[in-house]
Amino acid sequence: MIHLGFVNTLAAAGLVLFGGYAIQRRVGILSRHNIPAPVVGGLLVAIAVTSLRAAGHDAVRFDTTLQPPLMIAFFTSIGFGASVPLLRAGGPAVALFLALSTAIAVLQNLVGAGMATVLGVPPLLGVLAGSVTLTGGPATGLAFAPLFEQAGVTGAASLAVAAAMAGIVSGGIVGGPIGTRLIERGLRPPPRPRAAGAPVDVVAGDLVLSREPADPRPATVAGDDPGAHAILKGVVSLLAAMAAGSWISDGFTALGLTLPAYIGAMLAAAALRNLDDVTGWIGLPHRLLDDLGNAALALFIAMALMTLKLWEIANLALPLAVIVAAQVALVAVVALWLAFRLMGRDYDAAVMASGFVGFMLGTTANAMANMGVLVEKYGPAPRAYLVVPMVGAFFIDFTNALIITAFLNVLS
Repeated sequence: MIHLGFVNTLAAAGLVLFGGYAIQRRVGILSRHNIPAPVVGGLLVAIAVTSLRAAGHDAVRFDTTLQPPLMIAFFTSIGFGASVPLLRAGGPAVALFLALSTAIAVLQNLVGAGMATVLGVPPLLGVLAGSVTLTGGPATGLAFAPLFEQAGVTGAASLAVAAAMAGIVSGGIVGGPIGTRLIERGLRPPPRPRAAGAPVDVVAGDLVLSREPADPRPATVAGDDPGAHAILKGVVSLLAAMAAGSWISDGFTALGLTLPAYIGAMLAAAALRNLDDVTGWIGLPHRLLDDLGNAALALFIAMALMTLKLWEIANLALPLAVIVAAQVALVAVVALWLAFRLMGRDYDAAVMASGFVGFMLGTTANAMANMGVLVEKYGPAPRAYLVVPMVGAFFIDFTNALIITAFLNVLS
C-alpha cells in the first residue's frame, strides 16, 4: 500500500485537478453540462480506487489534513463577496430574487425530508439531496457531509457528490428549454438583437467579482512589486478572517449550536468586507480574493472526491435518484410559474428563470451557461446578468447555510 502524506496528497490533488481539466476539454458533453474539472478528475480516481478495492487491493491511503482548511478558505472568499453596498446596487430585484431562492431552498429540504420518510430512509438524506447539494452544489455538500455522517447518514460525502452531479446535469438540460418556452410564448424580443457570436453587451455580473481597488502605494518604489503586495494582502486577509472565524465558531459551539466550520470565517470575512467598503482602511483586493477562493475550492473538491468511498452508497442509489427527480420537477415548476411572474413577466424575467434553474439545481456556472444560450439567440438581458450571479454566487450561500444548519439541528 502507498501512504501519501498531506503534502503529497495535496500535490496529487493538483495533478488530478489538471487531469480533469484536460479530460473536460476533450469530452464535449462534460463541457456542455458544466461538469467541474475537479469533479471529473476526482471521480475517476475514486472509481479506480473502488475498483482496486473490489479486486482485493487496498492500493493507496491519503492524508486529508489540508482538506478542511481549503474548504474554509473557499467559503471565506465567499464571505468577502457579501457586500451590503453591492446588494443595494442590485436594487429591489436582487432582494426579491434572493427571497425567492431562499424560500425554495427551504421547500427543497421539506420535500426531500418528506420523500425520504415515505421511502423509508433517514429524513436527513432528503435534506442532503435538497438545498445542501442542489442550491449549494458539490462544495457545500462536501462541507456539510461530516455533520450528516455524525447525524447517521452513512456515506454522506459520496451521496452528496452523486446528488450534486445529478443536479448539475439536470440544471443544464432543463434550464435552457424553460427559458426558451417562456420567451417564445409571446414575449416581445429586445429592441436590438445581438449578432451571433458577438460578446455580451452588458455583463453586469462583473459586479459579483467587485472592482479592484487602486493600490495606494507608489508603483515606482525601488524593489517593490505591487503584484506581490496585492497577493500578500489577499493571503493575509484570507488567513485573518479564517483565524477570527475559528473564534466565532468556537463561540457558536459553546452555545450548543451545530454549525459547519466555515460559518464563522464567512461572517468574519463579511464583516471585514463591509468595514472596508465604508472606511477604505484595508483596500481589499477583491478579485484576487475571489481567485484564491476558487483555487482553494478546486483543490478541495479534487481531494475530497479522490477519497470517496463509493461502495458505501450502493443501497441508497434508488431512493436518492427518486428524491433528486422530485427536486428537479419542483424547481422546473417554480421557474416556469413563479420565478418568471415574480421577476416581471418580461424577457429579462424569462432569462432569469433559466438562470434560476441553473443555480438552484447546480452551480452559478450552470446558471450563466443557461442564460448565455438565450442571450446568444435572442439578445442581451442586462438585468438578468446583474441579479442572477449576485444571488447565485454569494448571497444564497449565506441564507442556505442557515437553512441547512436549522434542518440539521431539528432532524438530528
